[in-house]
Formats: sequence, C-alpha cells, structure tokens
Amino acid sequence: MALSATLRSLFVALCGVVAVCGVPASAGPVSRPQRIVSLNLCADQLVLALADRGQIAGLTRYAADPDMSAEAARARGLPILRGAAEEIMAIDPDLVVGMPARRNPAIKALKTRYPAVDLKSADSYDAILASIRKVALAVGHPERGQAMIAGMERDLARLPRARKGVVAAYWQRRGYLTGTGTLIDDLMTRVGVTNLAGKLGKPALSQMGIEELAAARPDVIVVDSATGKVVDQGTAMMHHPVLDGIPRVAIPQAWTVCGGPAYVKAARALAQGVNAR
Repeated sequence: MALSATLRSLFVALCGVVAVCGVPASAGPVSRPQRIVSLNLCADQLVLALADRGQIAGLTRYAADPDMSAEAARARGLPILRGAAEEIMAIDPDLVVGMPARRNPAIKALKTRYPAVDLKSADSYDAILASIRKVALAVGHPERGQAMIAGMERDLARLPRARKGVVAAYWQRRGYLTGTGTLIDDLMTRVGVTNLAGKLGKPALSQMGIEELAAARPDVIVVDSATGKVVDQGTAMMHHPVLDGIPRVAIPQAWTVCGGPAYVKAARALAQGVNAR
C-alpha cells in the first residue's frame, strides 16, 4: 500500500534524507535538514560547497585551515566542534555527514541516534562524483551537485595533456611515496603522467630515500607546496642537493588530501607544471 502524503512526509523528516533511508528520490520532495554536523575534513568541504550556510551547525577543527581545506574561506564564522559526542548531541543534528569507519564508541553511537551519511575516502574521480551526488542529495540540494559535476567535467575536458612519456614521483615529507590506487595516481593518469611508484611496483604508500629517488630519476617530483620551506627533518631531506637537477611541481595539500571539486585545480596544476618544466 502506498504511503499517504502525511506518512511520507513524516518518514522523510525522521530519516533526514530520502536516499539515506532507501526511498527513491522520486517518491517525494527533497528534504532539507537544518542542523547539519560534519565529522571529518572531507565531509566539511562537501557540506560547505553544497549546503546553505544556515543549514550548517558544526564542522571539524580543520574546516577553516587553508593548509588542509580547499573550502576554508567558506568555513569562517561557522561553528567549529571539538568532536565530542556530547557536543554533537547538544546540537541535536538532523543530519550527520562523514561517519568515520573508526572512532570511539560514543561517536559511533551517533549513527543510530541521528540520520547519517557515510562517506568513504575518495581514491578516484568516479568516487568523488559519487560523494558529491550523495552529499548534495542528503543536504537537500541535488541540483547543486549536478551543477558542480557538470562544471568539473567541462573544466577537465579543457585540460592540457602532459608530454608523452613523463614519469613523476609524488614524494612527501620523510620520503613517503604515493603509489597506485590513490587519488594522486588517478590525477597523474588523468593528465597522462606515469606514476614512478607504479612503474617500480610500489604499494599505495611506501618510503623512498633520497639516494633511491635520485637513482630512479623521475622526470619530475610532485610535492606538497607547504614543503617548499625547511621546517624539520622531514622536509629537510626533500631539499637535498642531490635532487636539485630534478624539476618540481608543487600542489597545495588542500587540493589533494580529500576528493572534491578541488580535484580540478590539482589536475590543472599538475598538467601545467609538468608541461612547463
């Protein structure tokens, strides 16, 4: 038997978002939660980009950090939470976004108390699109998600391709090397660059010393722009003179730490940087 209009409205209100409760989007009007709480940095950025400012009741402490978040400017003036379950319960959210896979039991219990959207870490462009659609629907603005994706598709179609045969190493402080099956690898593939880690059969995350990297001789080293200054031993090794002959492309960590619309900025920076070397 079909739900009456009254029962359907009640069901949607209790669940927070139509898709989260398993009801097809066409079954009724899109619900717009008014007290949204985000539980991780990646959720922060999507909520900031897709929800109305007045809908946002709480973000994480990294949301307004420009070194971590590509949406930091939008976060200014919004409530920043410490992450305690009691703090979130006091807000009585009608939507919690970004339920973590591993957290303390009190935080996990929020999932059973409030409407929740789980977000997996996006390790590919397709995963980013899925997250955008999911959050856009959850916050009650599916059309914004569609518009965002259309803009990303348009911008990516205009990106230049890297010169053929370019091999790049995404090398981080303390010598960490990013391999295949990651968002960085997806970005490299997007612009036509070969990931050194994949070429050498390295896992998704490994460590490569200065001498090993120098011997591998990638055409370019891709780094987090924040490592351009030596602040500790982890960044000091990245400035060893033996690597001086290898060109570098610096990309802000805020564009790559999470899968979101900043993917386009990262891809553009990578393509332009590689072609300018």
